[in-house]
Amino acid sequence: MSFTIQSGLFGLDFTDHHAILGVPVDAEPKDMRKKYLKLAQRLHPDSCTKSGEEERKRAEEFLSKLVNPSYEKLSKEKNYTEYILLLKLKGQQALRQQETVVLSGDEARKLAAVPMGDIDTAYRKAVKELAEQQYSHLERALVLTGRISELNLVYLMRKAGKGEFPTAVSQRPTNAATGTSSGKEGAAPQSIPKTPATREAVLTSYLRRAQELEARQNYPGAIKELRDALQIAPKNGTIHCRLGAVYLQSNQSTMAKIHFRKALELNPQDATAQEGLRRADPASASTGAAQPAGAKGKIDPNAAKSKAVKPDTKGKPQSGGGLFGLFGGKKK
Repeated sequence: MSFTIQSGLFGLDFTDHHAILGVPVDAEPKDMRKKYLKLAQRLHPDSCTKSGEEERKRAEEFLSKLVNPSYEKLSKEKNYTEYILLLKLKGQQALRQQETVVLSGDEARKLAAVPMGDIDTAYRKAVKELAEQQYSHLERALVLTGRISELNLVYLMRKAGKGEFPTAVSQRPTNAATGTSSGKEGAAPQSIPKTPATREAVLTSYLRRAQELEARQNYPGAIKELRDALQIAPKNGTIHCRLGAVYLQSNQSTMAKIHFRKALELNPQDATAQEGLRRADPASASTGAAQPAGAKGKIDPNAAKSKAVKPDTKGKPQSGGGLFGLFGGKKK
């Protein structure tokens, strides 16, 4: 089953986990857990005994592919920190590009016109009303999730316009919840740390996970981590170069060329990007097109191998080729 949603934050290349769970973006951990347990019970196959086989299968896929992953993302402190940073950036991005935002749901259009002093109450009420219907009829679940995400988008944009960002101020999600549907209660939520994660720390986390996924040849997973990192730092040449390397490893040469070229726009002297583009597009390299204006001298085929970034994994497996050691092995 395909879970494609284009409305709201989903339309900004962002997975809106709050919308999937049907909770406000500033929901408290205890409320998210309560809602998750309710959805887990509703969508569990044992709760669909009176439904047809197709309905039971659909419910199980909603639980395993949407609801469980979303709750896991919001319930683990490290994931939550990174996700909230991206959410804030998406709200700011949407505000800058507000003339391109298209709202399909009446609820979001109404919220956009609500006086700022009433925005919080109106937003939570609208989310609650849609969430009550969200998984009652599974054939409409994706549409309703998109409409909730539109509410989230409008709310974040209006808050960003006031220089604000809504978050749960009293508590944070805990590591106790594992995203399973067992229904067991976890430990008490923890307090919000006084020092939020820095942008650099978040980027380092994305790059480290991408390295680990690439080492296991999980290229789709590595690509997702790096694309998420680009949401935070769209002009980071290292990330573009590494993303190009993963695309090349997964035989997606067109996408590889796009990111190698972007890396070279940002740094024409990047030897790793030069070598990556040569491998992704041998024809253009043979005519000298692979070397950007301003780059002097010939490209050394071994330069990227010697300069490729190899973070200290401290015992973790390293790739024999690909993202962090791409030019040391053969292209697959």
